[in-house]
Amino acid sequence: MNDRLRYIRNSLKSQDIQGMIVSNPINVHYLTNIEAEGFLLLTEKENHYITDSRYVEKVQKTLMIDDEIIVTNVRDLSQEDYENFFADCKNVGFEENYVTYAKYKEILRLYKVQSLVETEGMIEKQRQIKDEEEIGYIRKACEITDACFSHILGYIKKDMTEKQIANEIERFFKENDSTPAFETIVASGENSSMPHAVPSMRKIKSEDVITIDMGCSYKGYESDMTRTIFVDTVDEEIKKTYNLVLENQKIALNELRDGALVKTPSRIIEGNFKMNGYYLMHALRTWSGIRGS
Repeated sequence: MNDRLRYIRNSLKSQDIQGMIVSNPINVHYLTNIEAEGFLLLTEKENHYITDSRYVEKVQKTLMIDDEIIVTNVRDLSQEDYENFFADCKNVGFEENYVTYAKYKEILRLYKVQSLVETEGMIEKQRQIKDEEEIGYIRKACEITDACFSHILGYIKKDMTEKQIANEIERFFKENDSTPAFETIVASGENSSMPHAVPSMRKIKSEDVITIDMGCSYKGYESDMTRTIFVDTVDEEIKKTYNLVLENQKIALNELRDGALVKTPSRIIEGNFKMNGYYLMHALRTWSGIRGS
């Protein structure tokens, strides 16, 4: 059995949970490398991946012998089969932060489990600690994004639309073995004041400020980059604001270390902004790697 599955099964055992239904595709991918519709059942003795006929072959090619996962076509299962999966389990865990109430009731009806219990983000907590392979994937995602930014600097021209630039960013990602991690933001001129602006048909003009927020997903691990670009010249007032943000970014990076409290640099930055007539519009925060992987 692979190490990640073994760790989760040991964690379940320590909490007197004999089985688990894993339906969040991000968690499924983390435990199995499977990227196909379906769900993972950890029963007392075996691991099962339930999918449909469209994905059976793909899943079987993804799995290794050490994974010890039985792949089953959902159409081959009877009501009795569902009830037998957890027949010997007193407690069965589920992902309470992912499963809807309607799905919760369906699980109770379908599997006839004795007791369905919350697992309190067990897999998500495990995912926060990255191994060397995962760190390598994150680095690769960042490298692709860095290369994309260098490419896009030479690509942007006046009279080009925001949508054209966003499309080129996403094309670059796809041509480099990755996919966009989220909706790409390209906001120019008056649109650049909106943190989550949607790329429009607005054309790039001289003296524009262009904000780009982009990131890619590589083997399920994501990057996230935000950059500001100035066209031809930089307005003096905007330059002051830009330098204020840059100065406070450096303060935050200097303060953030293992064991540090995020609220400490946050308070420093909020104070600096207020002293200069601004307020912190977007919260300062750290990211635990829960979204995606």
